[in-house]
Parts: sequence; C-alpha cells; structure tokens
Amino acid sequence: EVQLVESGGALVQAGGSLRLSCAASGFTFDDYAIGWFRQAPGKEREGVSCIGSGDGSTYYADNVKGRFTISSDNAKNTVSLQMNSLKPEDTAVYYCAARVINYFCSHYEVEYDYWGQGTQVTVSS
Repeated sequence: EVQLVESGGALVQAGGSLRLSCAASGFTFDDYAIGWFRQAPGKEREGVSCIGSGDGSTYYADNVKGRFTISSDNAKNTVSLQMNSLKPEDTAVYYCAARVINYFCSHYEVEYDYWGQGTQVTVSS
C-alpha cells in the first residue's frame, strides 16, 4: 500500500523558514515523481514544486521560485521542501503527491496517483 506522510508544517513569522518532509512507502523509490501542492482557504489547490527521477527535473511555481527548494533522499524515501523567506500568502495546507508509473515531474494534480493528508503552514505578518 502506497503511503505518503507529510510533516514539518507550523506557524512561522513572515521572513522565516520551514522544511516540509514527505515520507513515502509502498513503492520503489528509485522510480518516482513527487509533487508538492498547496491549498489556501477559499482557493483551488495549486502546484508548488515537483521532482522526478525520470530525468531528474524539478519544477517551481513562479510565486515560490528562488525561495523554495525541493530535494530527495532516496536512502530515506523522503522528499523535502525547504521554504525560505516565507510570506503570509504562502499560508496553506501543503500536500505531497506521488506518481508511481510516470516518473517525470508534473505540476498538474490530476496526473498524480497518491496523496498525503497534508500539513498546515501558517505564515503570520
């Protein structure tokens, strides 16, 4: 059974940093694509970042580029999202999602097979 468990969400002041982790199990972590998405109250879920083992590519949404960094630790079956210079508009529930057949990065949520339960990130001004 594929499981994704997010952690690291918290309340932080604007300008601060957080590191989110997505611990994956139930599939071969040598071949994967993991995406981070977020959903703010009253808004649609949006793709934030992704990483794919297919070609090693990464993606960042324009509004996080230069502030967020995605990385993977295959030995620990974990993908992390380092978030720096956080802004109040980054406040959202953050979800990680996995593609286990197609190993290329995608920022479209419909292309992901499995989802975690989410972790809350709140950035105060």
